[in-house]
Amino acid sequence: MAKTPAKKKPKKAPPVKERRSFLRRFSSLLATLFISLGVLWAGAFLILAPEMPDTAELWRVKKSPGITVLAADGGVIAQRGAFTGAMVGVGRLPPDLPHAVIATEDRRFYQHFGMDIIGFARAMVANISAGRVVQGGSTITQQLAKNLFLTPDRTVLRKIRELMLALWLEGRLTKDEILTLYLNRVYLGAGTYGVEAAAQRYFGKSARKVTLQEAAMLAGLLKAPSRYAPTSDLKLSRDRAAQVLLNMVAAGYIDQKKADAARKKPARLAAQSRTKSSQYFVDWVEERMPGLIGNRDDDLIVQSTFDPVLQRAAEVALTGTLGKHGKNRKVGQGAVVVLDPGGAVLAMVGGRSYASSQFNRAVQAQRQPGSAFKPFVYLAALESGFGPDSVVRDSPVTVEGWQPRNFSNKYKGDIKLRDALAGSVNTVTVKIAEKAGRSKVVKTAQRLGITSPILPHPSLSLGASEVSLLELTGAYAPFANGGQAVLPHGVREVRTRSGELLYRRSGARVGQVLAGRELARMNDMLRTAVTKGTGRAARLKGREVAGKTGTSQNYRDAWFIGYTADFVAGVWLGNDNDTPTKRVTGGQLPAALWHDVMAKASKGLPSRQIPNAPVAVARVERRSEPPAPERPGKEVDFGKFIDGLAGLLSGLPYKPLEDDDLSNVGSD
Repeated sequence: MAKTPAKKKPKKAPPVKERRSFLRRFSSLLATLFISLGVLWAGAFLILAPEMPDTAELWRVKKSPGITVLAADGGVIAQRGAFTGAMVGVGRLPPDLPHAVIATEDRRFYQHFGMDIIGFARAMVANISAGRVVQGGSTITQQLAKNLFLTPDRTVLRKIRELMLALWLEGRLTKDEILTLYLNRVYLGAGTYGVEAAAQRYFGKSARKVTLQEAAMLAGLLKAPSRYAPTSDLKLSRDRAAQVLLNMVAAGYIDQKKADAARKKPARLAAQSRTKSSQYFVDWVEERMPGLIGNRDDDLIVQSTFDPVLQRAAEVALTGTLGKHGKNRKVGQGAVVVLDPGGAVLAMVGGRSYASSQFNRAVQAQRQPGSAFKPFVYLAALESGFGPDSVVRDSPVTVEGWQPRNFSNKYKGDIKLRDALAGSVNTVTVKIAEKAGRSKVVKTAQRLGITSPILPHPSLSLGASEVSLLELTGAYAPFANGGQAVLPHGVREVRTRSGELLYRRSGARVGQVLAGRELARMNDMLRTAVTKGTGRAARLKGREVAGKTGTSQNYRDAWFIGYTADFVAGVWLGNDNDTPTKRVTGGQLPAALWHDVMAKASKGLPSRQIPNAPVAVARVERRSEPPAPERPGKEVDFGKFIDGLAGLLSGLPYKPLEDDDLSNVGSD
């Protein structure tokens, strides 16, 4: 008879006393941990966080400073009043405005405790995946803490302080109070702080009356106020506002139909009381104030480099040219910049009418320079062993499947470099660029002052990469001043109305970027381009002139950049929508316009030769311009700056342009 298997004895449960002992030890350990963390947090808070102000102080309105801009001769060219008023509470604003901000900046604002764990984790994942910072995890409360108490330094320590202060604010204020403070203190471009000042500046109305479209535009400024300011780039600002509307749909604040209707009728800027073209310069200067003096609420007096006589000459020449030839030659817009050899901006005309469009084509428009880029190619060639009289064969050439052709569709055979530059021969330019090396050409252009990305396509030598008129003109300045790189600037000094000095431009040199031998050779070649080449319309009687014409693909852009011993000036003509002109080349209207401006500018000045060796860069003292006092300053190593910039740009991705688009880039 089979034995019945013995039953397993059940395990005995641990004694009740033992379980209670374990729970007591665990609870004690947990309590100790929490207490320790609390003590550490309190200690860190006391050490790292700044002294907390009285919360009543937080409600003091931050005034957007009034600004008075003086010309170089001391005359007033602009007075823009401070935008002030009582702080506007969230409850008194149209709901669309706080909704637009929350939907774009901090969608869980009313749910988190000052730090959005979900948003922070999402940003971390996105940044790690991209290998760089592509998203920020700061909440509105953290941004307010930074704006109220901290510097903009991006350090781990500052981020910890920011979080501590955010928690402190959340403990002392309601959510609506935090949002009110944020909306009334945040910088929103064009020298304005808070939604009330920004609404007055951009739309000519109180923030209490903004529409959905205007609310979206204001909320869009928070990402990058200077970049997205509608006075800087209205199209970019509207594109950003369209994204804000999509954010509001995603957050459930508006439906798609309402967003679509708002996108079809975007916000418009208020009519400007001042319509003189000098306001392009004033806008440009005003945008630079936070970078020069930080966020101040004092009324400011800005001593600028602006020359009213030159400005008037440039304005008259541009409007006259467009009025006479614009319709027949299908040219709708233009821009003019005049610098002294040291980089001071003396005149800036950003378009034919400031009243019609505040978009500054001298600074904000990025266009292909065509052959106006070629001096950097020829300089790279000279530094690689070529000479002005070196002979290169003008004949068909193919580089990586791309075949450039000359403007004339003809070939001249053997030709000297000086004649190739003067005649703007494309095939020769491509050949010497390939011999010197594209990287050498890129570094040469950047060394002289080109800061826009230069794509490493073979067509870079013919000016396929887009630049602004101001940076291209500034990059010609070393040819005019003895080889010193310049940083185009418009401000000499900033003071408060009470007289406190906030900023004074240093007189320190930026950097020598051209050796004497190459400088003399380039000046000789660029003089030839004016005396015998495509720039003949720019010649001035009894005065040395050097420069280069440029015309982009299909006559979309026409340029002339030139210089004398006293001035460096640039002219661009084209259309805002990038449509072709009626065969306008740089050697025609732009060169003639440049001549008219420079003839007026040079009147009464002694004739001087363009320097072929390093010289001290001095301002042109031809009118009652008070000399700006100098202060000791640290000399900027421009070479290291450019090398670092080159390293950054070299890693940028690029999409090669189609061959059909590049076959005749750089003509004229």
